[in-house]
Amino acid sequence: MDFNVKKLASGAGLFLTRAVQFTEEKLGQAEKTELDAQFENLMSRADCTKHWTEKIYRQTEVLLQPNPSARIEEFLFEKLDWKVPSRVTNAELLGQYMQDAAKEFDLGTPYGNTLEKVGECEKRLGEAEREFLQTSAISFLTPLRNFLEGDWRTISKERRLLENLRLDLDACKTRVKKAKVAEAKAATAPDFQETRPRNYVLSASASATLDWSKSCEGNLSVILFLLFQAEHELRIAQTEFDRQAEVTRLLLEGISSTHVNHLRCLHEFVEAQAAYYKQCHLHMQELQKELGRLPNAFALNSTNAIATPSMVTEGSSSPVETDTLKIEEVQAPATGTRKARVLYDYDAADSSELSLLADELITVYTVPGMDSDWLIGEKGNHKGKVPVTYLELLS
Repeated sequence: MDFNVKKLASGAGLFLTRAVQFTEEKLGQAEKTELDAQFENLMSRADCTKHWTEKIYRQTEVLLQPNPSARIEEFLFEKLDWKVPSRVTNAELLGQYMQDAAKEFDLGTPYGNTLEKVGECEKRLGEAEREFLQTSAISFLTPLRNFLEGDWRTISKERRLLENLRLDLDACKTRVKKAKVAEAKAATAPDFQETRPRNYVLSASASATLDWSKSCEGNLSVILFLLFQAEHELRIAQTEFDRQAEVTRLLLEGISSTHVNHLRCLHEFVEAQAAYYKQCHLHMQELQKELGRLPNAFALNSTNAIATPSMVTEGSSSPVETDTLKIEEVQAPATGTRKARVLYDYDAADSSELSLLADELITVYTVPGMDSDWLIGEKGNHKGKVPVTYLELLS
């Protein structure tokens, strides 16, 4: 119990000494040991690294998981060292709803069949998203979190210790300075033992003066002792400060290695993101090709509306039937042709269609009675139907 009380009292005294030194420095009444410029640059660089790493980490978390409730849940599971439950992505959930709706609407209808294919594509997109999230969390988020929760905490702890030792060092310097000032004042005090004549007869007042002189001699001895003690404490404080400064400097120089590690992680994140978007692009291209081969519900409805018995006489037909369209007989109109850039590769399903290569330029136009989702395309001596969704019409 006595040991704890002594330790507590010693700690309180040290804290008070540091508080006094810190206050006097702020008021300009005490000197402050300044670190060299290189050390200051290292600390500034470390603070900048921590600031932006934390911002990048938080925003990447938002990018990968926009739902704040889900982020809090994952954080709690991680802190409790529990396995994070697998969560269905929004794309997968949308795909499942579409497929369930397709079964309700009948897969034999154009709408039901299209819902089924789009739902399947959305599920594949969701799976690709889950893989991207897992890869990014391991290769990018985890190293950033390890720096913030590991390396940076160690650096902060050593910097706080260095600051405390600096306050102790400056307090020792202040004590030495005050002791030297007191020594100088005591040394200039009159010494009546040495200055009185040999035949000097002590009077009552002289006796009192002699007692004061003896008291000064005693005070000077105390001052010299305090000066010696203060100089000894200063040497110890300087040694401890120098040792801690070297430890802190080595940790701060390690920030360069942190940058190299984060650079590697950033490259891995970009590669994962590029692979994810490329995979999504391929899935959407495949979906567009599949949808381009399906019968169009709008065209069917239009045909049924036109072919009612009250409006069509026996033996009559529309000017141009899409199903019986003969490409070789189609002629380009005098006006109304446009240039178009091909967005994606397209393989013709039959002889009436035109195969396309991405980024090539073709001439397109429409003919009466043709499905609005298709155009007639020409490149060189070849022509055929092309899907509008694969083209970018140029003005």
